[in-house]
Amino acid sequence: MKRIHIILLIVVALSIGVIIAMSGDYTTYADFIQAKQKEGKAVNVVGYLVKEKEIIYDPQTDPNFFAFTMTDKEGNECKVVYKGSKPQDFERSEQLVVKGKMEGEVFKCSEIAMKCPSKYVNDEIQLNEKNEVVVQAGA
Repeated sequence: MKRIHIILLIVVALSIGVIIAMSGDYTTYADFIQAKQKEGKAVNVVGYLVKEKEIIYDPQTDPNFFAFTMTDKEGNECKVVYKGSKPQDFERSEQLVVKGKMEGEVFKCSEIAMKCPSKYVNDEIQLNEKNEVVVQAGA
């Protein structure tokens, strides 16, 4: 074999190894029941903030402790603890995606992604008789 063929084989083998190593970092989507069954493994949980329950965040005492209650898409409720600051407009989010692991009865999350409400949700768009767009805010 020529030297160039050996170098190409090594490059291809290294590329395959890198791809396989990177594919192991992906987390799966689950609800809180499935996350509990996979205790210790990272999962993503999609759900909603329970606004009636207490949101714990006191930046004066501990700016890196944030806790809240969330329900997943199946309606399972769980306390979520995040070691970081509370995201801006957290209470206004429509949907949450938390990435983390179950530890006992608490979901310890490492990342929070929020779907924020559209600023046009409450606006009603209509056409008048001249086919001009009319926006009625808060309709």
